Amino acid sequence: MRRCKQRLSSYLFEESSLLRLSLMTRFATCKLSFMLRLRRFSPLLLLLTVSVAAQSRIDCNALKSRILGETLHYCVLLPPSYDSAPANHSSRRYPVLYFLHGLGENEQTLFKTGGWNLIEDLRQQHKVSDFLIVTPEAKASFYVNSADGKVRYSDFLLQEFIPFIESNYRIQRERRARAISGISMGGYGALRFAFAGPDMFSAVSAQSAALMTESPQELNAALRSGTPLGRLLGSVFGNPINVPHWKENDPFALARKNRAGIGRLAIYFNCGRDDEYDFEVGAAALDKQLQEEHIKHEFHLYPGNHSASYFGAHIGEVMEFHSQLFGAEK
Repeated sequence: MRRCKQRLSSYLFEESSLLRLSLMTRFATCKLSFMLRLRRFSPLLLLLTVSVAAQSRIDCNALKSRILGETLHYCVLLPPSYDSAPANHSSRRYPVLYFLHGLGENEQTLFKTGGWNLIEDLRQQHKVSDFLIVTPEAKASFYVNSADGKVRYSDFLLQEFIPFIESNYRIQRERRARAISGISMGGYGALRFAFAGPDMFSAVSAQSAALMTESPQELNAALRSGTPLGRLLGSVFGNPINVPHWKENDPFALARKNRAGIGRLAIYFNCGRDDEYDFEVGAAALDKQLQEEHIKHEFHLYPGNHSASYFGAHIGEVMEFHSQLFGAEK
C-alpha cells in the first residue's frame, strides 16, 4: 500500500515531462517547435512555417463546447495530399486517428516533441499512409465524465468533438476508418473509449497506459493522504472513489462486459518493463485477461521505463499499426 501511494503521488508531478522526445528534427521542425512553445499561437504563422517544408500541415484551433461550458483546443495533422490533391480529387476523404495526450500535457505535445518529424519520415519511407491525426485537449479529465457530473469530457468527445471534426475536415465517417490511441493517461482513455464503444472505433492502441490494478478501496488511501494526485482522482472519480463510476470506466471491467464487441477491435498496446508507476503490471494483467477471453490483440513488454526515450522508440510502431489497418480496409 505504501508503494502504491508513493507511485500515485509522484505521477502527477512527473508526467508532464515524460513526452519530451529526444528526436533529431529538420530545420522546419525546429521552427515549428519554436512556434508551438507559445501556448497559443497565430494559425497564419503556423501555416506559413509548415508550408516551407512542403510536407504535412498542422491545423490548430479551438472549439467552444456546449457540453463542457468552456473552450478547448485541438490540433489536426493533415497529410501532404490533403492540400496538394488535384481539383478532381479534392473530395477525397481520409481515415482518422484520435491521439490522446498524457497527464500534464496538451493537444500540442505530440507535434512539439518531434512526432511530426517522425511521422513525415515514416511517410517518406512508405511505412505510413495518409490519414489525419487529431489531438484534443483534455486537461486532467482522464477522458471520462467526472463522478459528480460537473465535467462531462467523455460526452464532449463522443457527442460534440468527433462530430465537429468529421464535419469540418474531409474524413471518412465509417467505423472502419476511425481509430483511437494514446499515451499514459491518454492510453487509459483510448482503451476506455474503445472498450466501451467497440461499434465506434475499429482499432485502439496505447503506450504505457495508466492502468491501475489497485481496487477503489486501495486507491482511497491516496485520497486520504491529501496528495495532489489524490485530489485529482477525487475530482474525477469521487472522494471517496465512487465504486460504480470507477467500474463503469475501468478498461478491465469494460473488456469483460463487452468482450463480444471488442473481439471486432484491432488492439495493440505496449509498456516498458521498468515503468516507474508499475503500469507494466496493469498492461500484463490486461494481456492475460484478453488471452483468457480469446480476444486477439498485440502486446509488447519492452526494455525501458515511463520516459521520453521509451515513447519515442516505439511510437512509430503505433503509427504503422494504424496505417496498415487503414490500408487493409480499403
